[in-house]
Amino acid sequence: MKTPLDTAARLSIAPMMDWTDRHCRYLHRLLSRETLLYTEMVTSPALVRGGALHLLDFNEEEHPVALQLGGSDPVELAQAAKMAEARGYDEVNLNCGCPSDRVQSGTFGAVLMRQSSLVADCVKAMQDAVSVEVTVKCRIGVDDQDPHEVLPAFLEDVAATGCNRFTIHARKAWLQGLSPKENRDIPPLDYDLVYAMKARFPQLHLSLNGGVTSLAEARAHLDKGLDGVMVGRSAYHQPADILCAADPEIYGTGEITDPVAVVHQMLPYIEAHVTNGGKLGQVTRHMLGLFAGKPGARQWRRILSENAHKPGAGPDLVGEALAAVTNAPVASARQVG
Repeated sequence: MKTPLDTAARLSIAPMMDWTDRHCRYLHRLLSRETLLYTEMVTSPALVRGGALHLLDFNEEEHPVALQLGGSDPVELAQAAKMAEARGYDEVNLNCGCPSDRVQSGTFGAVLMRQSSLVADCVKAMQDAVSVEVTVKCRIGVDDQDPHEVLPAFLEDVAATGCNRFTIHARKAWLQGLSPKENRDIPPLDYDLVYAMKARFPQLHLSLNGGVTSLAEARAHLDKGLDGVMVGRSAYHQPADILCAADPEIYGTGEITDPVAVVHQMLPYIEAHVTNGGKLGQVTRHMLGLFAGKPGARQWRRILSENAHKPGAGPDLVGEALAAVTNAPVASARQVG
């Protein structure tokens, strides 16, 4: 039976370190009421041993929102999952895809593609500890593994725990020889393998991640039978292009949102953040791409990026930047942003 989270996961925004923080997610939620949002990856040691509970902070407006955990100790992950549930997260996701050196040294992330039985133990421990759904984000394999052998075995082992929802980044991760940035671009995408996994495991909710740059591409993957699509960098750099029409086009509900109206909706949030001692740039850095490709986009970015760090910067500066967009003349294609 399809759950509300299964529906929300038709389109999700990828967990992205240093990007998808609570301010970014608040903006994205104003652009789309339906899309499933993910936190940055939070490690279970940071929560359980480090006591960094501030990493769990989020705004109630963000629902549906999932916490992504990094770790490989079943007991510790179960404790972290309980913390997430207590804070009100709708889902807990285990990272089996991040290829960074720091993640490898902690024996979690993409290196776990080599240890499906350990992943199954981790997932089972979290499931036993919480009532919210536990999901997995993975790669198609790592290094010299054969994805056509590794991925189905991985899915089968982990799904045996009762885990029903997986997001598959359709690239290998090369743990030796490629940087995390290179791992997002250089290994070739294998969408056909993800389609094949959906055919092989029709009972599983499978989302595809990697290389999706437009809402039309996301819809095309859904039309080919996948249950969901996760969008990363494009949703960050051109959030309006991905999210403004997502609700009517992906979910068949709501209306296309207006980025100008969303900026006005952000102003009380920004005012509260600044009043409580926060810096304007902590919020507006996520808004720089809001008008990408539109008249006035360059001025919008320039005003915010050059001034948001200055003492006293607040909602008035955002209003000034917005005026550069709303008053911008319709430009020729070569003049736009």
